Amino acid sequence: MQILLSLFYFFYFSIVGVYLIFMPKVLLELGYSGDEIGVIFAAAPLVRFILPFLFLRGLKIDRTTFNIALIIMVMSSFAFYLSLGNFYALLFSNIFLGVGMSLLNPYIEVISLQVIGKERYGKIRLYGSVGFVMVALVLVKVLTSPYTALGFLVSLTLITAGISFIIAKQVEKEEQSTLEELNDIDLFKDYKLWLGLIFMQISFGSFYNFFTIYATNHSISLTTTIYLWSFGVLVEIVMLYFQGRFLRNNLISILQLTTFLTALRWYLVYAFSDDIYVLYFSQSLHAFSFALFHSAAISYLYQLYKHKRLAQQFFSGISYGLGGLVGALLSGVIYEYYSEYLFLSSAFIAFSSFVFFTLWKQEVREFGRTQIS
Repeated sequence: MQILLSLFYFFYFSIVGVYLIFMPKVLLELGYSGDEIGVIFAAAPLVRFILPFLFLRGLKIDRTTFNIALIIMVMSSFAFYLSLGNFYALLFSNIFLGVGMSLLNPYIEVISLQVIGKERYGKIRLYGSVGFVMVALVLVKVLTSPYTALGFLVSLTLITAGISFIIAKQVEKEEQSTLEELNDIDLFKDYKLWLGLIFMQISFGSFYNFFTIYATNHSISLTTTIYLWSFGVLVEIVMLYFQGRFLRNNLISILQLTTFLTALRWYLVYAFSDDIYVLYFSQSLHAFSFALFHSAAISYLYQLYKHKRLAQQFFSGISYGLGGLVGALLSGVIYEYYSEYLFLSSAFIAFSSFVFFTLWKQEVREFGRTQIS
């Protein structure tokens, strides 16, 4: 099972690599405007945000839904390939691809935590980072036409779907009635926790969307900027491998630590934007602000809530979906009008996340929630 899960993360995040790194360039070369590309790629986080609420309205998270998600993902990747010439067809293809992938990953995340546990999770999840980097290194060498990238997208989607089906089939079935009866997720009651998760991802908007532009505008060469990106992925992989010892500790404290270090990271980028050594140090903090934070967050939600699959769906939808969407829009506005304060604003947002986790920890202690670690 560990081999299958490793293969899943490798190929799943290879798809993400093709999608994020190459598809915008492909669409630009095909004549789509910046506004059209923005609309197409804004659809995915929006769909990711909406999906969890459908489960509160009666949609079930079971093998049937999972298998439908696999079919949707595969069919939409083919539709992506066939609809390049039509904006609306491409938009709907992208929406359905987002639906399939948004249902798939949280389902497998729960299986990973069930089968291998939080302390060994990172050693499996790191293959996703390896896949992301490898597809970038391979595709950049062979990308001779837009259809080359789309061929990779379709092939990787088929492989990922096949591996996912085998994983789900091997896992013992849980009684769906139990999952339904134990739905104890209350976003409003636990708003401090969820705001901490959202604000953390919002703070990444400036990094994901503008770090390359920001760095090169401050006299950092494009080559060096690429090295900075690569170094961030490298330390992420190292942390994922060794993070088991951290995850034995209080998980809320880890969320506090990682959000505080993320605030420091963004402040360093703001204050020392032309100092290459400080920028490398700030990138080393990616080990905490992404790798350790992500593992601690999904592990904590897995322990805190009884409806574990829905908890992971909400983490994906609210944190990466809503948080990613707001982060992208907000960072765009700040860059347009106050570009010199772009990463300073991110530092304040990440520090707000730290404050929310601190308030949540106090609430847990005060009211005696048992799932604190």
